[in-house]
Amino acid sequence: MGEVPFNFLSHLERETGRIARECCGFGVDFQPIVRVADMRFGDFQVNGILPYGKRHGADPRQLAGQLLVALEGESNFSSFAEVEVSGAGFLNITLRVAALGGWLAAYGGAEDFRRAAIAAMAVAGRRVVLDYSCPNSAKQMHVGHLRSLVIGDCLYRLLSFLGAKVIRDNHIGDWGTQFGILLRQLRLEGVRLSAVPQEETLDLLESLYRRGNAEVDRSPEALAEARRELVALQGGDPERLALWKKINELSYASFQKIYDLADVQFDLVLGESFYRNSVARVYDELLDCSIAQEDDGALAVFHGEHKRFREQPFLVRKSDGTSNYAATDLATVLYRMETLGAEEILYVTDGRQRDHFEQLFLTVKKWFAAKNYPLPTLRHLWFGTVCGDDGKAIKTRSGEPVRLQELFDSAIGRAGEILRGKNPNLPADERTVIARAVGVGALKYGDLSQNRTSDYVFSLEKMLSFDGNTAPYLQYAVARGRAVRRRADGEALRPGTKLEPATTEERVLAHRLLLFPVALAMALEDLHPHLLCSYLYDLACEFSSFYDSSRIFGDEKEVAERRLGLCEITVNFLATGLQLLGIEPLDRM
Repeated sequence: MGEVPFNFLSHLERETGRIARECCGFGVDFQPIVRVADMRFGDFQVNGILPYGKRHGADPRQLAGQLLVALEGESNFSSFAEVEVSGAGFLNITLRVAALGGWLAAYGGAEDFRRAAIAAMAVAGRRVVLDYSCPNSAKQMHVGHLRSLVIGDCLYRLLSFLGAKVIRDNHIGDWGTQFGILLRQLRLEGVRLSAVPQEETLDLLESLYRRGNAEVDRSPEALAEARRELVALQGGDPERLALWKKINELSYASFQKIYDLADVQFDLVLGESFYRNSVARVYDELLDCSIAQEDDGALAVFHGEHKRFREQPFLVRKSDGTSNYAATDLATVLYRMETLGAEEILYVTDGRQRDHFEQLFLTVKKWFAAKNYPLPTLRHLWFGTVCGDDGKAIKTRSGEPVRLQELFDSAIGRAGEILRGKNPNLPADERTVIARAVGVGALKYGDLSQNRTSDYVFSLEKMLSFDGNTAPYLQYAVARGRAVRRRADGEALRPGTKLEPATTEERVLAHRLLLFPVALAMALEDLHPHLLCSYLYDLACEFSSFYDSSRIFGDEKEVAERRLGLCEITVNFLATGLQLLGIEPLDRM
């Protein structure tokens, strides 16, 4: 049969296209589209013959018949698949049992699978800077920060798993307008941070900022004072710099508690302030290249070729000489290219920043072209809003954003209550550990299972359910499978064990297992984690059906070993998938 393809779907697209052109005289415009089939009709279906026939005035069903004969004549193809014509010009492909067994034997091990995935996905060695989380100093993280945190971490895990060299950069907002407002308010109210208990500092700073922001909005004088504070800070005033540093230390300590809880790490934490001495070069080069225009001290870039940005300037320096996040973002791209060697830069932020990143990317492309700098691939991976039942951004009853720390605490506490009800004999210390994994996993999966670019309604009750498309359901499937392994007394699967499915339930499960590479490829294409979530949920459902209908122990040894092998591979894939999502697989629940 030869080497078994790792990704059958992409292999079938490539081979049916080649054979159609070389053996049947199909033109270069024939591009077969292979889809996963309803299993009543086969494993895969080849589309594309019908539109090709219509374009060329040929009978699609006759063309499909010609292609079928050619495919059957290719021994490398016919050895692993049976083909039949269906409908007005489709081909249904059913994999032979030996091909399914061969695939499971070749790629069922975790390391075997990963090696094949790295070879197949073509991102190995690519140097990627991943920009995510990025909260603002002097504020506590809230539910609006959840998506960037978990999506960014998942993408890091996915790209790293496939061999990319990913640098995780937490680009903190620590140098902007909020500090001018905050420094003014601290001075006006005579607050000394050294006299405030550390656990109360961020609450106080947020209150000060709210009061100061309200004054700035209604008073031109207050706005002017806040701007002068920012000018003094960015100008290097020692007193203000010392206060700014203290605020940032307190802020990041608060952020780190959440990162530890969510098992999220960063390679770099370089906030906007890190680039404060680099913006002058940005200004000079944009002016030298005639990309930016100066007016009364302000510096802006206009993209006249763009319908919307023709009249919407990209402001990179304010008239008072202070920098903004457009300037530091430009300096950041330059640093990531020159110092980090980035081939690709991914920004994970909410959709409201789409205009900013579109203008940023346009500016970078013109600037780098003018200076002959190597241009990294720039991608804005934007996401929708976490909503309450009213369809608006979720808030507390008092109208404030829900704090992320409180959200995690609530999920973990509720998970503990559910576990106590389901398994009252679970030791308290073990229940605490499992509740944390279940609660944190539920929040992560509840977010990642949604289409990244869609809004979704937050429901902790649904996220923590042990039924349906949730993390607890998947974690339970892994725990159930690992219990089977424990019952088998820890015996490793014997080399050479035949894994060819012999029953309908076994074949359905095997079919789902070999779609894991397809799911990874789809998730990687546009970096949409929900596609991986959908696959894992389908796999868990198929495993549950297999487990309930197929007796693993008690039958003859060959049957038991085959079913135990299917069980082990399923657990490997589910655990691997959960780890890619940043969710802890569990041994018991």
